[in-house]
Amino acid sequence: MSQVDSRTLRRKANIHFAAMCWSLFLAGWNDGTTGPLLPRIQEVYHVNFTIVSMIFVFGCLGFLTAAAANVALTDRFGFGWMIGYAIEASAPPFPAFVLGYCINGFGMSLQDAGANGYISSWNEATETKMGVMHAVYGVGALCSPLISTHFSQQRRWSFHYLTSLGVAFINTIILCIVLRFRTQDECLEEIGQKPPESSGSQEGKYKQIFRLRSLHLLALFIFIYVGIEVTVGGWIVTYVIDVRSGGPSSGYISSGFFGGLTLGRVGLLWVNKAVGERYVIFLYTLLAVSLEIIVWLVPSLIGGAVAVAFVGVFLGPIYPIVMNHSGRILPPWLLTGCIGWIAGFGQAGSAFLPFLTGLLASREGIKSLQPLLVSMMGFLVCLWAIVPNHPRRIE
Repeated sequence: MSQVDSRTLRRKANIHFAAMCWSLFLAGWNDGTTGPLLPRIQEVYHVNFTIVSMIFVFGCLGFLTAAAANVALTDRFGFGWMIGYAIEASAPPFPAFVLGYCINGFGMSLQDAGANGYISSWNEATETKMGVMHAVYGVGALCSPLISTHFSQQRRWSFHYLTSLGVAFINTIILCIVLRFRTQDECLEEIGQKPPESSGSQEGKYKQIFRLRSLHLLALFIFIYVGIEVTVGGWIVTYVIDVRSGGPSSGYISSGFFGGLTLGRVGLLWVNKAVGERYVIFLYTLLAVSLEIIVWLVPSLIGGAVAVAFVGVFLGPIYPIVMNHSGRILPPWLLTGCIGWIAGFGQAGSAFLPFLTGLLASREGIKSLQPLLVSMMGFLVCLWAIVPNHPRRIE
């Protein structure tokens, strides 16, 4: 291969990677938006913790629908999905408002699975690229609370979703221009990489995928992890306002959490390599548990805000590490479908745990947030201990 060809392929790969990063920026923007707006949504619609949590449930329905269809959609239609926020921007009646979250969930799940599956299939510097891509997710989640906190104090609070609509529109244009609705294998060929070979089995992809025990353990782990991540980012603002007597600017604490998430995904890459990705997750999770206990037991607004930011630092690297690990232990020809299922389960967790938090808060008060988070983080340690460390045959 000539030097010119090598440079051309590298440039195309960088363009593809940038497009995947923007998709993750939008995903982070979406996840970081809700927390600062929750108190205002409750005020406008006159709903309690349980009812307002329905926005997470409807988001879950969209994510699960997309996860179930991911294998077929990836093979048949390729990349190039995104949806808008027009429904939320108009502040419609509450049932229509939560329906918008369902529609968003469907599109976001497809993009999340496609981006993670695509980058996991690359042959070069996968760990670094995955860390950077998910750091860009953190940048999106860092930026959106800054904007939504401002809008939460305005009369036209729902106009925040117009900014989200703009970000989503740019994302759609980028994906259409760069990827042009091609399949993953076609995109890999464009950057000079040979697509993974099939197993040669005539058995359907779904049957092969769902017989993988490792897949289901990874999916359950991500279900709990993403649930924790979105619960912290979504409910910590309400917790600080109600329990620590924080003011209307408490929404910026959510930005601190996602800022820590971003920093951890890039700044701790060297720690991941030094300790080993398998074992460093145990370290990060135990540190996050310790910090969450501080938030729970130390009645300090500033101290709690700093601890929440460091929780983000240590939780941040976990998601890209799990995606890297999936690429190592799952069959290459099934990887995108598997990651679609894992990512879909993760987004289901992003609905289930925040919804469970809302149910508990309605009964016990929002003070129940911290013991729930500590117990779920402890559960993560147990789950990771039983996730296989090496590839296995399809059982």
